[in-house]
Amino acid sequence: MKTDKVILGVLGGLAAGALMGILFAPEKGKKTRKRILSKGNDYADDLKDKYDNLLGTVSKKYEDIWLEGQDLLSAGKDKLEKTKKEIQKLEI
Repeated sequence: MKTDKVILGVLGGLAAGALMGILFAPEKGKKTRKRILSKGNDYADDLKDKYDNLLGTVSKKYEDIWLEGQDLLSAGKDKLEKTKKEIQKLEI
């Protein structure tokens, strides 16, 4: 999670720097607003891609853990049944 915070901090700094550069550039207001909107859309798309990637990674890890848990449960049930049969043989 620490890396994610660093990445978000860097992206935020880049966005702020780009915005400041655009605001202080000597261009007409309409052109500046279009550039700000374009950059904002670019950053929003980039952030959405990173979010989707993170969500995919978390989902994959959850699925892997779930499958491992099912395997462990199945192995535990098999051992329990085997132990029950061994105890029944000893009682006879």
